[in-house]
Amino acid sequence: MEEPAVSEASFCLQKITITDYCKDDYQYEEVPADDEFSLQEDDEDLSKALQTIQEQTEDAHILALQSVLTSEKSVSEIPEAMDDFFCNFLVRLGMSRTLDCFQTECKAKEAFLKMQKERDFHRMHHKRVVQEKNRLICDIKRLKAHYASYEPVLKQLTEKYQNTLRQKMLTSLERDRAVGQVTGLQATLHNLESGYAVQSPVTKAAHERKKGLEGPTQKALREARQQKMLDAERSSYGPVKDSEKTGKRYPKDSEFPVDSHADPLLARAKECTQPLKTGVYKLGNTLKVHDLAVSCLAVHPQRDVVVTGSDDRLWKMWALPDGNIIMTGEGHTDWLSGCCFHPSGTQLVTSSGDATVRIWDLSKRGCILTLEGHAQAVWDCSWHSCGDFVASASMDSTSKIWDVNSERCRYTLRGHKDSVNSIEFLPFSNTVLTSSADKTLSLWDARTGLHVQTFYGHLHSCNHATFNVKGDMIASCDSRGVLKLWDIRQSVPIMSVDAGPRPANQAAFDYSGRTVAVASGDGSVKVLYLELGQLSSLRGHGEEEVHSVAFDHKARRLLSGGADGTLCLWT
Repeated sequence: MEEPAVSEASFCLQKITITDYCKDDYQYEEVPADDEFSLQEDDEDLSKALQTIQEQTEDAHILALQSVLTSEKSVSEIPEAMDDFFCNFLVRLGMSRTLDCFQTECKAKEAFLKMQKERDFHRMHHKRVVQEKNRLICDIKRLKAHYASYEPVLKQLTEKYQNTLRQKMLTSLERDRAVGQVTGLQATLHNLESGYAVQSPVTKAAHERKKGLEGPTQKALREARQQKMLDAERSSYGPVKDSEKTGKRYPKDSEFPVDSHADPLLARAKECTQPLKTGVYKLGNTLKVHDLAVSCLAVHPQRDVVVTGSDDRLWKMWALPDGNIIMTGEGHTDWLSGCCFHPSGTQLVTSSGDATVRIWDLSKRGCILTLEGHAQAVWDCSWHSCGDFVASASMDSTSKIWDVNSERCRYTLRGHKDSVNSIEFLPFSNTVLTSSADKTLSLWDARTGLHVQTFYGHLHSCNHATFNVKGDMIASCDSRGVLKLWDIRQSVPIMSVDAGPRPANQAAFDYSGRTVAVASGDGSVKVLYLELGQLSSLRGHGEEEVHSVAFDHKARRLLSGGADGTLCLWT
């Protein structure tokens, strides 16, 4: 049945006018993720004024749109009663298609009004976000200006702190050296007084003989007696050198001390009486000390200070445990291989791949002596407990004993058939220990330069060997990671531990003598507890090789240096 024309005419009365909001010219301000804050400080007031005007214009525009919408709604909206009337009318006439169109148009109208409200809400929210962004920009600019005003002061305070720290360390070194000089003068005075007391009876007897006539025979006997006393005094310091017999002795040469001095480190070893337990060492701090590998390290004998040497040809001094740098040493032309503090802590000796040994005065912050004589790279160096002699080990299969005072080589130790990889003085003794790539260890007498004893047992190149504090045991390690402990008196290994297959680069005893630390090529520090017979691994250098280990002078920390340029502090 066809729909009557009256219904179509009546339906035309309820058409709704929809405003085309696509012509809305509202521009959303983009909020970038990283604003560069390009506004200048002098233009802030102008920008704020323009921003305020713009916000007022946008508010007026929104209010005008709302008023237009309200007026249009008042004209175009049809009350719900009319909608129900049209729906009932169309149902009675059976105009289903027209009814569907009418209902669809009503739903579209509701959705449009809802979206319009949401649009207005998001528009206001965007406006608030922009305002908050501008406020934050102003705050950031103000904070930047405030920070910039403090930056010169902070820089100046940092420089003052570093200078004060260096001055403090230098003053401490000067004080230690002065104390050492006073102690030496007191010891010299005591020796002079003792010598005077011994020789006073002879002087008195000679004075009594002068009262009478002294004939040629008596004079010859007196001179012979005095010469005999001088020979007895010389024999107490060791055999008489050929240079002394011929009268060609260097006037600046130092005398080797006798081996009867008591080792003060034994008292410190007795203090470490508590047995250590597995896992006692934990990583306390990691310091980035060099750009290249840390090849050696040395702990100050009295203070919480450590020196690190590197493949970058530099050595650096650091304060522990914070890791503040104190000073840097430049002078070697190749990688550093070893370093050792003077017993007083006022000087430092370093060895290098440039075949030289250098002595540094820490108070003067520079090199005071360069010892040349090796044909190839120098692998290690060590200082005698008296502070007058330095020992060096070289790739040229020899070791040398240097006299610091006369600045010359006193003896060249020959006997190894391959590179000498490490050298060390037994504390307060004239005994020297060397390890070599010929798979042997050797003991030498520094006073004569003669070979004393050889230790056989390693199957691969020996990388390092060291004494314990008591001096009755030696720890050595080789290129396959095997650690051996030796009894010096019997010249036989008493323990052998395989920590390989990666090489073991250095070994160190703690002051109790119950613990041995080994720098391993697998990136770990191996710790052997002798009483427990247990071997543990400490990892802090990743997969990089560990080159050196040492215990500090208070036996509270274990330090390790690796190929990653870091220094790990284990407590």
